[in-house]
Amino acid sequence: MRLLVTGGAGYVGSACARVLLERGHEVVVVDDLSTGNRDAVPDAATFVQGDVAELAGDVLGGSDRFDGVLHFAAQSLVGESVVKPEKYWQGNVVTTLTLLEAMRRTGTGRLVFSSTAATYGEPERLPITEDMPTRPTNPYGATKLAIDHAITSYANAHDLAAVSLRYFNVAGAYHGAGENRLVETHLIPLVLQAALGQRPNIAVFGDDWPTKDGTAVRDYIHVLDLAEAHLLALAHARPGSHDIYNLGSGEGFTVREVIAACARVTSRTIPVVDAPRRAGDPAVLVASSARAIDELGWRPQHTDLDEIVADAWAYLVELGDRSHAAGVH
Repeated sequence: MRLLVTGGAGYVGSACARVLLERGHEVVVVDDLSTGNRDAVPDAATFVQGDVAELAGDVLGGSDRFDGVLHFAAQSLVGESVVKPEKYWQGNVVTTLTLLEAMRRTGTGRLVFSSTAATYGEPERLPITEDMPTRPTNPYGATKLAIDHAITSYANAHDLAAVSLRYFNVAGAYHGAGENRLVETHLIPLVLQAALGQRPNIAVFGDDWPTKDGTAVRDYIHVLDLAEAHLLALAHARPGSHDIYNLGSGEGFTVREVIAACARVTSRTIPVVDAPRRAGDPAVLVASSARAIDELGWRPQHTDLDEIVADAWAYLVELGDRSHAAGVH
């Protein structure tokens, strides 16, 4: 298939682009590089630099038709979304509406959308299933939920074949696709940065949660397992239907367990400081991926925490080696 990957210079988008190419698909990446990295785009992909909202019509309307779109491009910092909601409504919702219109006009009938567990907000029970109430607690989650509603409307009215995948905590690396952002908010790369001496310590926000060691529990999914789910979703998408699936390992790890895994893998001491709980942080977030397993035939293969951390660590070390060789400090 000939596929458009928006945000394909980002962490998850670039990993997915690699797997698509390995399976013989033709990939065109559109990314404005505001948060992505040009080096992350696979060499075999065609790269178009620019804003998705501005380029979607021209790219999809070219002489060669596309079989589908995998839409990763988004503003994705939860904290920033609270203080700059306009950036998220514009960058996420308006951009996606422009993309959906371009797809409708050009007859591009298949979409896989990168959604998020943030659409659920504070869960009523665990594990989180797709039929639970969606009550996002920040503009980032709210914009992703709004996009899901828009996709459903397009599927009903215009026969769009669509799947939304709601990720939990993505981690690990795959063939050069790893987490490398100017503003990092995810726990595993933050801990590994502390192991590398790139930050003085790692803060643990709350040690009195109702969990096994008093720290919060999260569900981690390897980026390669996530990419595999996108291929299955692409094949599963049915005209006139919008299906939504959670993607997680189904197993939770505490913050201290993650820090301990990072220390084992790196053989380094990681300085830890205790900090107060952050407002709005749930004690436990763990996904049920039963629907994806039953309907997509997906099953995560890389669920060992040390393996996930080891892949992330190898990527960061290689990145540091490349930067050193290039004289970047």
